[in-house]
Amino acid sequence: MSANNSKMTNWRWWICGLLFAATTINYLDRQVLSLTAKEFIFPDFHWTDNDYGTITAYFSIFYAFCMLFAGKFVDWIGTKRGYLWSIGVWSLGACLHAGTAIATQHIHGIESLAAMRALETGSDVALAVATTGVMLFLVCRAVLGLGEAGNFPAAIKVTAEYFPKKDRAFATSIFNSGASVGALAAPLIIPPLAKAFGWEMAFIIIGAIGFIWMGFFVKWYDKPEQSSHVNAEELAYIHQDDAEEEAAANAHVEDEAPISFWKCFTFPQTWSFIVGKFFTDGVWWFFLFWAPAYFQDVYGYKASSGTGMMLIMTLYAIVTFLSIYLCKLPTRFMEGGMNAYEGRMKAMLIFAFFPLVCLAAQPMGAYSAWWPAIIIGLVGAGHQAWSANIFSTIGDMFPKSTIATITGIGGMAGGVGSFLINKGSGALFTYAENSEKTADVFTFLGFEGKPAGYMVIFSICAVAYLLAWIIMKVLVPKYKKVEA
Repeated sequence: MSANNSKMTNWRWWICGLLFAATTINYLDRQVLSLTAKEFIFPDFHWTDNDYGTITAYFSIFYAFCMLFAGKFVDWIGTKRGYLWSIGVWSLGACLHAGTAIATQHIHGIESLAAMRALETGSDVALAVATTGVMLFLVCRAVLGLGEAGNFPAAIKVTAEYFPKKDRAFATSIFNSGASVGALAAPLIIPPLAKAFGWEMAFIIIGAIGFIWMGFFVKWYDKPEQSSHVNAEELAYIHQDDAEEEAAANAHVEDEAPISFWKCFTFPQTWSFIVGKFFTDGVWWFFLFWAPAYFQDVYGYKASSGTGMMLIMTLYAIVTFLSIYLCKLPTRFMEGGMNAYEGRMKAMLIFAFFPLVCLAAQPMGAYSAWWPAIIIGLVGAGHQAWSANIFSTIGDMFPKSTIATITGIGGMAGGVGSFLINKGSGALFTYAENSEKTADVFTFLGFEGKPAGYMVIFSICAVAYLLAWIIMKVLVPKYKKVEA
Protein backbone atom coordinates (compact mmCIF):
# COMPACT_ATOMS: atom_id res chain seq x y z
CA MET A 1 0.00 0.00 0.00
CA SER A 2 1.45 3.37 -0.94
CA ALA A 3 1.40 6.19 1.55
CA ASN A 4 2.29 8.90 -0.97
CA ASN A 5 -1.17 9.69 -2.30
CA SER A 6 -2.97 12.88 -1.27
CA LYS A 7 -5.94 10.80 -0.19
CA MET A 8 -5.74 9.83 3.49
CA THR A 9 -4.61 6.28 4.11
CA ASN A 10 -6.48 4.06 6.56
CA TRP A 11 -3.66 1.94 7.92
CA ARG A 12 -4.91 2.51 11.46
CA TRP A 13 -7.84 0.18 10.75
CA TRP A 14 -5.51 -2.56 9.54
CA ILE A 15 -3.63 -2.20 12.81
CA CYS A 16 -6.95 -2.33 14.65
CA GLY A 17 -7.61 -5.57 12.78
CA LEU A 18 -4.36 -7.00 14.13
CA LEU A 19 -5.41 -6.07 17.66
CA PHE A 20 -8.78 -7.72 17.04
CA ALA A 21 -7.06 -10.91 15.86
CA ALA A 22 -4.75 -10.97 18.91
CA THR A 23 -7.66 -10.52 21.30
CA THR A 24 -9.63 -13.24 19.50
CA ILE A 25 -6.69 -15.62 19.89
CA ASN A 26 -6.34 -14.54 23.50
CA TYR A 27 -9.90 -15.57 24.30
CA LEU A 28 -9.76 -18.76 22.27
CA ASP A 29 -6.81 -19.82 24.43
CA ARG A 30 -8.73 -18.96 27.61
CA GLN A 31 -11.84 -20.82 26.50
CA VAL A 32 -10.15 -24.16 25.82
CA LEU A 33 -10.25 -24.96 29.53
CA SER A 34 -13.85 -23.92 30.18
CA LEU A 35 -15.16 -25.80 27.13
CA THR A 36 -13.29 -29.02 27.87
CA ALA A 37 -13.31 -29.03 31.67
CA LYS A 38 -16.68 -30.51 32.64
CA GLU A 39 -16.93 -33.11 29.88
CA PHE A 40 -13.32 -34.15 29.30
CA ILE A 41 -10.91 -32.96 32.00
CA PHE A 42 -13.02 -33.38 35.17
CA PRO A 43 -13.33 -37.18 34.63
CA ASP A 44 -9.59 -37.55 33.91
CA PHE A 45 -8.47 -35.74 37.06
CA HIS A 46 -11.52 -36.42 39.31
CA TRP A 47 -12.05 -32.69 39.91
CA THR A 48 -14.88 -30.96 41.74
CA ASP A 49 -16.27 -27.49 41.05
CA ASN A 50 -14.09 -26.27 43.90
CA ASP A 51 -10.98 -27.59 42.11
CA TYR A 52 -12.03 -25.85 38.92
CA GLY A 53 -12.83 -22.68 40.86
CA THR A 54 -9.34 -22.78 42.36
CA ILE A 55 -7.75 -22.97 38.91
CA THR A 56 -9.83 -20.15 37.41
CA ALA A 57 -9.43 -18.02 40.54
CA TYR A 58 -5.67 -18.32 40.80
CA PHE A 59 -5.33 -17.77 37.07
CA SER A 60 -7.25 -14.52 37.59
CA ILE A 61 -5.05 -13.36 40.46
CA PHE A 62 -1.82 -14.33 38.75
CA TYR A 63 -2.97 -12.64 35.55
CA ALA A 64 -3.87 -9.59 37.62
CA PHE A 65 -0.50 -9.52 39.36
CA CYS A 66 1.27 -9.73 36.01
CA MET A 67 -0.92 -6.96 34.60
CA LEU A 68 0.26 -4.71 37.40
CA PHE A 69 3.73 -4.82 35.82
CA ALA A 70 2.87 -5.72 32.22
CA GLY A 71 1.78 -2.18 31.44
CA LYS A 72 5.02 -0.76 32.80
CA PHE A 73 6.94 -3.43 30.88
CA VAL A 74 5.23 -2.46 27.61
CA ASP A 75 5.87 1.23 28.27
CA TRP A 76 9.53 0.43 28.97
CA ILE A 77 10.36 -2.08 26.24
CA GLY A 78 8.15 -0.53 23.57
CA THR A 79 4.86 -1.57 22.04
CA LYS A 80 6.19 -3.86 19.33
CA ARG A 81 8.61 -5.93 21.38
CA GLY A 82 6.25 -5.94 24.35
CA TYR A 83 3.37 -7.31 22.30
CA LEU A 84 5.56 -9.99 20.70
CA TRP A 85 6.84 -11.16 24.08
CA SER A 86 3.28 -11.22 25.38
CA ILE A 87 1.70 -13.39 22.72
CA GLY A 88 4.76 -15.65 22.44
CA VAL A 89 4.67 -16.48 26.15
CA TRP A 90 0.92 -17.01 26.34
CA SER A 91 0.91 -19.25 23.24
CA LEU A 92 3.61 -21.38 24.85
CA GLY A 93 1.59 -21.50 28.08
CA ALA A 94 -1.51 -22.61 26.18
CA CYS A 95 0.35 -25.50 24.55
CA LEU A 96 1.88 -26.62 27.87
CA HIS A 97 -1.57 -27.63 29.19
CA ALA A 98 -1.47 -30.63 26.89
CA GLY A 99 1.25 -32.30 28.97
CA THR A 100 -0.52 -32.19 32.32
CA ALA A 101 -2.22 -35.58 32.08
CA ILE A 102 0.95 -37.41 31.06
CA ALA A 103 2.89 -35.64 33.81
CA THR A 104 0.26 -36.63 36.40
CA GLN A 105 0.39 -40.26 35.27
CA HIS A 106 4.18 -40.25 35.56
CA ILE A 107 4.18 -38.64 39.01
CA HIS A 108 1.75 -41.21 40.42
CA GLY A 109 3.01 -44.22 38.44
CA ILE A 110 -0.29 -44.77 36.60
CA GLU A 111 0.14 -46.75 33.39
CA SER A 112 -2.47 -44.98 31.21
CA LEU A 113 -5.00 -42.19 31.02
CA ALA A 114 -7.79 -44.79 31.00
CA ALA A 115 -6.48 -46.24 34.25
CA MET A 116 -6.30 -42.76 35.79
CA ARG A 117 -9.87 -42.07 34.72
CA ALA A 118 -11.03 -45.40 36.17
CA LEU A 119 -9.83 -44.59 39.69
CA GLU A 120 -12.56 -44.58 42.30
CA THR A 121 -13.67 -41.00 42.87
CA GLY A 122 -13.01 -40.00 46.45
CA SER A 123 -10.25 -42.57 46.99
CA ASP A 124 -6.88 -41.45 48.29
CA VAL A 125 -5.23 -41.98 44.88
CA ALA A 126 -7.99 -40.09 43.07
CA LEU A 127 -7.68 -37.19 45.50
CA ALA A 128 -3.91 -37.16 44.99
CA VAL A 129 -4.40 -37.15 41.22
CA ALA A 130 -6.89 -34.29 41.50
CA THR A 131 -4.46 -32.25 43.60
CA THR A 132 -1.55 -32.90 41.25
CA GLY A 133 -3.68 -32.03 38.24
CA VAL A 134 -4.75 -28.76 39.84
CA MET A 135 -1.13 -27.84 40.63
CA LEU A 136 0.08 -28.63 37.11
CA PHE A 137 -2.76 -26.67 35.55
CA LEU A 138 -1.95 -23.76 37.82
CA VAL A 139 1.64 -23.75 36.52
CA CYS A 140 0.39 -23.75 32.93
CA ARG A 141 -2.20 -21.07 33.69
CA ALA A 142 0.54 -18.99 35.32
CA VAL A 143 2.57 -19.03 32.08
CA LEU A 144 -0.61 -18.28 30.11
CA GLY A 145 -1.49 -15.41 32.45
CA LEU A 146 2.04 -14.00 32.33
CA GLY A 147 1.77 -13.62 28.57
CA GLU A 148 -1.89 -12.63 28.37
CA ALA A 149 -1.33 -9.83 30.88
CA GLY A 150 0.42 -7.85 28.16
CA ASN A 151 -2.38 -8.01 25.59
CA PHE A 152 -4.65 -5.22 26.77
CA PRO A 153 -1.94 -2.79 27.94
CA ALA A 154 -0.23 -3.15 24.55
CA ALA A 155 -3.48 -2.96 22.59
CA ILE A 156 -4.68 0.13 24.46
CA LYS A 157 -1.29 1.75 23.86
CA VAL A 158 -1.49 0.97 20.13
CA THR A 159 -5.01 2.41 20.02
CA ALA A 160 -3.83 5.64 21.64
CA GLU A 161 -0.96 5.80 19.14
CA TYR A 162 -3.14 5.24 16.07
CA PHE A 163 -6.49 6.90 16.86
CA PRO A 164 -7.69 10.36 17.94
CA LYS A 165 -9.79 10.54 21.10
CA LYS A 166 -13.13 10.63 19.29
CA ASP A 167 -12.41 7.29 17.59
CA ARG A 168 -10.73 5.42 20.43
CA ALA A 169 -13.85 3.97 22.06
CA PHE A 170 -15.06 2.63 18.71
CA ALA A 171 -11.61 1.28 17.80
CA THR A 172 -11.34 -0.26 21.27
CA SER A 173 -14.78 -1.80 20.89
CA ILE A 174 -13.68 -3.39 17.62
CA PHE A 175 -10.52 -5.01 18.96
CA ASN A 176 -12.22 -5.74 22.30
CA SER A 177 -14.98 -7.54 20.39
CA GLY A 178 -12.30 -10.12 19.66
CA ALA A 179 -13.02 -11.32 23.20
CA SER A 180 -16.60 -12.15 22.30
CA VAL A 181 -15.73 -13.34 18.77
CA GLY A 182 -13.17 -15.70 20.27
CA ALA A 183 -15.75 -16.87 22.76
CA LEU A 184 -18.28 -17.13 19.91
CA ALA A 185 -16.00 -19.26 17.74
CA ALA A 186 -14.70 -21.35 20.64
CA PRO A 187 -17.77 -23.61 21.16
CA LEU A 188 -17.84 -24.42 17.46
CA ILE A 189 -14.13 -25.25 17.30
CA ILE A 190 -12.86 -26.50 20.64
CA PRO A 191 -15.35 -29.23 21.75
CA PRO A 192 -15.25 -30.93 18.30
CA LEU A 193 -11.43 -30.81 18.40
CA ALA A 194 -11.42 -32.30 21.89
CA LYS A 195 -13.92 -34.97 20.90
CA ALA A 196 -12.02 -35.95 17.76
CA PHE A 197 -8.39 -35.68 18.90
CA GLY A 198 -8.50 -35.36 22.68
CA TRP A 199 -8.54 -32.28 24.87
CA GLU A 200 -4.74 -32.16 24.81
CA MET A 201 -4.65 -31.51 21.05
CA ALA A 202 -7.27 -28.79 21.45
CA PHE A 203 -4.80 -26.88 23.65
CA ILE A 204 -1.92 -27.42 21.20
CA ILE A 205 -3.80 -26.46 18.02
CA ILE A 206 -5.41 -23.33 19.47
CA GLY A 207 -2.19 -22.32 21.22
CA ALA A 208 -0.15 -22.54 18.01
CA ILE A 209 -2.28 -19.87 16.27
CA GLY A 210 -0.56 -17.17 18.34
CA PHE A 211 2.81 -17.95 16.78
CA ILE A 212 1.34 -17.31 13.33
CA TRP A 213 -0.01 -13.91 14.45
CA MET A 214 3.47 -12.90 15.56
CA GLY A 215 4.73 -13.07 11.97
CA PHE A 216 2.07 -10.64 10.74
CA PHE A 217 2.72 -8.22 13.61
CA VAL A 218 6.48 -8.15 12.94
CA LYS A 219 5.81 -7.28 9.30
CA TRP A 220 2.98 -4.78 9.66
CA TYR A 221 3.38 -2.84 12.90
CA ASP A 222 5.40 0.34 13.41
CA LYS A 223 4.49 3.55 15.20
CA PRO A 224 2.45 5.75 12.84
CA GLU A 225 5.30 8.29 12.64
CA GLN A 226 7.60 5.51 11.38
CA SER A 227 5.19 3.49 9.26
CA SER A 228 5.57 3.55 5.48
CA HIS A 229 1.86 2.74 5.25
CA VAL A 230 0.72 5.99 6.93
CA ASN A 231 0.75 9.20 4.90
CA ALA A 232 0.83 12.78 6.18
CA GLU A 233 -2.95 13.17 5.95
CA GLU A 234 -3.62 10.11 8.09
CA LEU A 235 -0.89 11.14 10.53
CA ALA A 236 -2.45 14.57 10.93
CA TYR A 237 -5.84 12.92 11.53
CA ILE A 238 -4.32 10.61 14.15
CA HIS A 239 -2.71 13.54 15.97
CA GLN A 240 -5.61 15.99 15.67
CA ASP A 241 -5.82 16.19 19.47
CA ASP A 242 -2.21 17.22 19.88
CA ALA A 243 -1.50 20.82 20.70
CA GLU A 244 1.43 21.01 18.33
CA GLU A 245 -0.35 20.25 15.07
CA GLU A 246 2.58 21.41 13.01
CA ALA A 247 4.86 18.86 14.68
CA ALA A 248 2.29 16.14 14.07
CA ALA A 249 1.96 17.09 10.39
CA ASN A 250 5.72 16.75 10.07
CA ALA A 251 5.48 13.23 11.46
CA HIS A 252 7.18 14.05 14.71
CA VAL A 253 5.57 14.02 18.13
CA GLU A 254 7.69 14.55 21.21
CA ASP A 255 7.58 11.71 23.70
CA GLU A 256 6.10 12.66 27.05
CA ALA A 257 7.90 11.70 30.25
CA PRO A 258 6.08 8.74 31.84
CA ILE A 259 4.56 9.18 35.30
CA SER A 260 6.28 7.07 37.94
CA PHE A 261 4.48 3.91 38.98
CA TRP A 262 3.81 4.93 42.58
CA LYS A 263 2.83 8.48 41.68
CA CYS A 264 0.00 7.03 39.56
CA PHE A 265 -1.76 6.05 42.79
CA THR A 266 -1.95 9.68 43.91
CA PHE A 267 -4.51 10.56 41.22
CA PRO A 268 -8.26 10.02 41.74
CA GLN A 269 -8.47 9.16 38.01
CA THR A 270 -6.34 6.08 38.70
CA TRP A 271 -8.59 5.01 41.58
CA SER A 272 -11.68 5.56 39.46
CA PHE A 273 -10.29 3.13 36.88
CA ILE A 274 -9.31 0.67 39.63
CA VAL A 275 -12.85 0.70 41.06
CA GLY A 276 -14.44 0.29 37.62
CA LYS A 277 -12.30 -2.74 36.85
CA PHE A 278 -12.47 -4.36 40.31
CA PHE A 279 -16.26 -4.47 40.46
CA THR A 280 -16.96 -5.47 36.86
CA ASP A 281 -14.17 -7.61 35.39
CA GLY A 282 -15.16 -10.56 37.54
CA VAL A 283 -18.64 -10.59 35.97
CA TRP A 284 -17.19 -11.15 32.51
CA TRP A 285 -14.69 -13.72 33.72
CA PHE A 286 -17.35 -15.60 35.66
CA PHE A 287 -19.51 -16.06 32.58
CA LEU A 288 -16.47 -16.81 30.43
CA PHE A 289 -15.33 -19.64 32.72
CA TRP A 290 -18.67 -20.91 34.04
CA ALA A 291 -21.28 -20.50 31.29
CA PRO A 292 -20.53 -23.91 29.69
CA ALA A 293 -20.62 -25.53 33.14
CA TYR A 294 -23.89 -23.71 33.92
CA PHE A 295 -25.67 -25.09 30.87
CA GLN A 296 -24.43 -28.61 31.66
CA ASP A 297 -25.08 -28.47 35.43
CA VAL A 298 -28.53 -26.89 35.35
CA TYR A 299 -29.92 -27.92 31.95
CA GLY A 300 -27.88 -31.00 31.04
CA TYR A 301 -26.39 -29.68 27.78
CA LYS A 302 -22.72 -30.66 27.37
CA ALA A 303 -20.40 -28.26 25.54
CA SER A 304 -19.83 -30.82 22.75
CA SER A 305 -23.56 -31.38 22.15
CA GLY A 306 -25.29 -29.54 19.33
CA THR A 307 -27.57 -27.64 21.70
CA GLY A 308 -24.72 -26.86 24.07
CA MET A 309 -22.63 -25.38 21.25
CA MET A 310 -25.58 -23.35 19.95
CA LEU A 311 -26.42 -21.97 23.41
CA ILE A 312 -22.88 -20.66 23.92
CA MET A 313 -22.67 -19.41 20.34
CA THR A 314 -25.99 -17.56 20.68
CA LEU A 315 -24.84 -15.97 23.92
CA TYR A 316 -21.65 -14.60 22.39
CA ALA A 317 -23.28 -13.63 19.10
CA ILE A 318 -25.48 -11.24 21.10
CA VAL A 319 -22.41 -9.97 22.96
CA THR A 320 -20.41 -9.43 19.77
CA PHE A 321 -22.86 -7.51 17.63
CA LEU A 322 -24.78 -5.59 20.28
CA SER A 323 -21.65 -4.37 22.07
CA ILE A 324 -20.21 -2.82 18.89
CA TYR A 325 -23.48 -0.94 18.33
CA LEU A 326 -23.59 0.22 21.95
CA CYS A 327 -20.05 1.58 21.73
CA LYS A 328 -21.23 4.23 19.28
CA LEU A 329 -23.21 5.94 22.05
CA PRO A 330 -20.32 8.01 23.49
CA THR A 331 -19.47 9.35 20.02
CA ARG A 332 -23.04 10.54 19.58
CA PHE A 333 -22.98 12.22 22.98
CA MET A 334 -19.68 13.92 22.09
CA GLU A 335 -21.08 15.07 18.77
CA GLY A 336 -23.88 16.66 20.81
CA GLY A 337 -21.37 18.85 22.65
CA MET A 338 -20.19 16.73 25.59
CA ASN A 339 -16.49 16.31 26.29
CA ALA A 340 -15.05 12.79 25.99
CA TYR A 341 -15.31 11.99 29.71
CA GLU A 342 -18.90 13.24 30.06
CA GLY A 343 -19.96 11.29 26.98
CA ARG A 344 -18.35 8.09 28.17
CA MET A 345 -19.75 8.33 31.70
CA LYS A 346 -23.27 8.95 30.43
CA ALA A 347 -22.98 5.95 28.11
CA MET A 348 -21.49 3.80 30.88
CA LEU A 349 -24.44 4.61 33.15
CA ILE A 350 -26.72 3.21 30.44
CA PHE A 351 -24.52 0.12 30.11
CA ALA A 352 -24.58 -0.34 33.89
CA PHE A 353 -28.31 -1.07 33.76
CA PHE A 354 -27.90 -4.00 31.34
CA PRO A 355 -26.62 -6.49 33.97
CA LEU A 356 -29.79 -6.06 36.01
CA VAL A 357 -31.52 -8.43 33.57
CA CYS A 358 -29.24 -11.12 35.02
CA LEU A 359 -31.75 -11.43 37.86
CA ALA A 360 -34.21 -12.95 35.38
CA ALA A 361 -31.84 -15.63 34.01
CA GLN A 362 -32.67 -18.36 36.52
CA PRO A 363 -36.43 -17.71 36.70
CA MET A 364 -36.73 -17.64 32.88
CA GLY A 365 -34.60 -20.77 32.65
CA ALA A 366 -37.58 -22.68 34.03
CA TYR A 367 -39.18 -22.25 30.60
CA SER A 368 -36.14 -22.85 28.39
CA ALA A 369 -32.34 -22.78 28.54
CA TRP A 370 -32.43 -20.35 25.62
CA TRP A 371 -33.68 -17.58 27.90
CA PRO A 372 -30.57 -17.60 30.13
CA ALA A 373 -28.39 -17.71 27.00
CA ILE A 374 -30.09 -14.58 25.65
CA ILE A 375 -30.08 -12.81 29.02
CA ILE A 376 -26.42 -13.57 29.72
CA GLY A 377 -25.69 -12.35 26.19
CA LEU A 378 -27.29 -9.00 27.05
CA VAL A 379 -25.23 -8.80 30.24
CA GLY A 380 -22.09 -9.58 28.27
CA ALA A 381 -22.89 -6.94 25.64
CA GLY A 382 -23.32 -4.35 28.37
CA HIS A 383 -20.01 -5.42 29.89
CA GLN A 384 -18.07 -5.23 26.63
CA ALA A 385 -19.44 -1.76 25.88
CA TRP A 386 -18.58 -0.72 29.44
CA SER A 387 -15.11 -2.25 29.09
CA ALA A 388 -14.32 -0.48 25.81
CA ASN A 389 -15.25 2.88 27.29
CA ILE A 390 -13.54 2.47 30.64
CA PHE A 391 -10.34 1.63 28.75
CA SER A 392 -10.79 4.75 26.64
CA THR A 393 -11.03 6.98 29.73
CA ILE A 394 -7.34 6.26 30.31
CA GLY A 395 -6.36 7.77 26.97
CA ASP A 396 -8.65 10.73 27.64
CA MET A 397 -7.05 11.66 30.97
CA PHE A 398 -3.50 10.28 31.05
CA PRO A 399 -0.46 11.03 28.84
CA LYS A 400 0.26 8.38 26.21
CA SER A 401 3.54 7.48 27.93
CA THR A 402 1.62 6.22 30.99
CA ILE A 403 -1.42 4.57 29.36
CA ALA A 404 -0.08 1.00 29.52
CA THR A 405 0.94 1.45 33.16
CA ILE A 406 -2.54 2.61 34.20
CA THR A 407 -4.10 -0.19 32.15
CA GLY A 408 -1.96 -2.68 34.05
CA ILE A 409 -2.91 -1.23 37.42
CA GLY A 410 -6.60 -1.44 36.55
CA GLY A 411 -6.11 -4.94 35.21
CA MET A 412 -4.64 -5.96 38.57
CA ALA A 413 -7.76 -4.66 40.32
CA GLY A 414 -9.99 -6.49 37.84
CA GLY A 415 -8.06 -9.69 38.41
CA VAL A 416 -8.52 -9.46 42.16
CA GLY A 417 -12.26 -9.08 41.65
CA SER A 418 -12.20 -12.04 39.26
CA PHE A 419 -10.29 -14.14 41.77
CA LEU A 420 -12.90 -13.50 44.43
CA ILE A 421 -15.89 -14.33 42.26
CA ASN A 422 -14.37 -17.44 40.66
CA LYS A 423 -12.99 -18.96 43.86
CA GLY A 424 -16.19 -18.09 45.69
CA SER A 425 -18.30 -19.59 42.91
CA GLY A 426 -16.41 -22.89 42.89
CA ALA A 427 -16.67 -23.27 46.66
CA LEU A 428 -20.34 -22.25 46.66
CA PHE A 429 -21.31 -24.63 43.84
CA THR A 430 -19.54 -27.57 45.48
CA TYR A 431 -21.23 -26.79 48.80
CA ALA A 432 -24.63 -26.37 47.14
CA GLU A 433 -24.25 -29.64 45.23
CA ASN A 434 -23.23 -31.55 48.34
CA SER A 435 -26.14 -30.03 50.27
CA GLU A 436 -28.53 -31.77 47.87
CA LYS A 437 -27.46 -35.06 49.42
CA THR A 438 -28.47 -33.91 52.91
CA ALA A 439 -31.67 -32.79 54.62
CA ASP A 440 -30.33 -29.22 54.81
CA VAL A 441 -30.46 -28.27 51.12
CA PHE A 442 -28.98 -24.86 50.22
CA THR A 443 -31.71 -22.45 49.09
CA PHE A 444 -31.80 -18.90 47.75
CA LEU A 445 -34.74 -16.91 46.33
CA GLY A 446 -36.80 -20.04 45.77
CA PHE A 447 -34.02 -22.15 44.16
CA GLU A 448 -32.36 -25.19 45.70
CA GLY A 449 -28.94 -26.78 45.41
CA LYS A 450 -26.61 -25.73 42.62
CA PRO A 451 -29.25 -23.57 40.82
CA ALA A 452 -29.49 -21.60 44.08
CA GLY A 453 -25.72 -21.14 44.01
CA TYR A 454 -25.90 -19.74 40.48
CA MET A 455 -28.69 -17.39 41.53
CA VAL A 456 -26.47 -15.96 44.28
CA ILE A 457 -23.69 -15.17 41.82
CA PHE A 458 -26.13 -13.79 39.22
CA SER A 459 -27.47 -11.39 41.87
CA ILE A 460 -23.97 -10.11 42.62
CA CYS A 461 -23.27 -9.63 38.91
CA ALA A 462 -26.52 -7.70 38.46
CA VAL A 463 -25.64 -4.80 40.78
CA ALA A 464 -21.86 -4.62 40.28
CA TYR A 465 -21.85 -2.06 37.47
CA LEU A 466 -24.18 0.48 39.04
CA LEU A 467 -22.15 0.37 42.24
CA ALA A 468 -18.93 0.85 40.29
CA TRP A 469 -20.35 3.77 38.27
CA ILE A 470 -21.50 5.62 41.40
CA ILE A 471 -18.07 5.33 43.05
CA MET A 472 -16.29 6.36 39.83
CA LYS A 473 -18.48 9.43 39.52
CA VAL A 474 -17.76 10.43 43.11
CA LEU A 475 -14.01 10.06 42.56
CA VAL A 476 -13.93 11.96 39.24
CA PRO A 477 -17.09 14.06 38.91
CA LYS A 478 -15.75 16.06 35.96
CA TYR A 479 -13.10 15.67 33.28
CA LYS A 480 -9.61 16.61 34.41
CA LYS A 481 -6.42 15.89 32.49
CA VAL A 482 -3.64 14.33 34.56
CA GLU A 483 -0.41 16.30 34.59
CA ALA A 484 2.85 14.57 35.41
